[in-house]
Amino acid sequence: MSCVGVRHLGWDGAELVGLIAPHVVDKELVGLAGVRTWTRIRGAREEQVLRGSRVELRPLTEADFAEWQAVRRANREWLTPWEPTPPSTQPDVVEDRLAFAARCSARDRERQMDAGYGYGVFAEGCLVGEMNLSGVQRGPFQSGHVGYWIDHRYAGREYAPESLVVVLDYAFDKLGLHRVQINIIPRNQASRRVVEKLGIRNEGIALRYLEINGRWEDHVRYGITSEEWQERGPELVAGWMS
Repeated sequence: MSCVGVRHLGWDGAELVGLIAPHVVDKELVGLAGVRTWTRIRGAREEQVLRGSRVELRPLTEADFAEWQAVRRANREWLTPWEPTPPSTQPDVVEDRLAFAARCSARDRERQMDAGYGYGVFAEGCLVGEMNLSGVQRGPFQSGHVGYWIDHRYAGREYAPESLVVVLDYAFDKLGLHRVQINIIPRNQASRRVVEKLGIRNEGIALRYLEINGRWEDHVRYGITSEEWQERGPELVAGWMS
């Protein structure tokens, strides 16, 4: 099976910068119900591959460019309604390998600073989407935002909710965040179904939250806290990852 085609399921445009986390991990970690996290030390920082029962989440590298480019090229129309338009002065990351490499390097720096954690989602031997924990803030906030998209050919196979559970497990149990937020354009029903399947709390509408294609779009704000995860996390992981 060729690995092309994508359906956008979610996006968050936050670009906030957090402080370096106080944790250092140097061994395999096991989260709720055996969600495995492979960690390699990079000085005092870390980079990681997260694994569920069917999906592997890992940082994208320049070597992934051809596969990532094919997916994005074939589905540009799917993505346009949901993603902010990049400035015209910047190179097109889909068409410019160096721009993609710079994107990967920026994600690496975000991980090193504990500001964000971006992952390609892999299943069935293919890149099937991305799942990003961004805008991580420490101090009194201890929070982050999640955005994601999934290949449309794999949309009915529950890779998005499984990957989201993997990231939530990492965010709460390993990064020690207190709150994770997911913001979705109200008409993006595919993305909303993912979080609603997991029972993530709807907190209402954030009016004119993000500018997309010249229009300030409202977003439905979904949130989950560490207290909720402590109560519901084992059930979610068991239900979506076993």
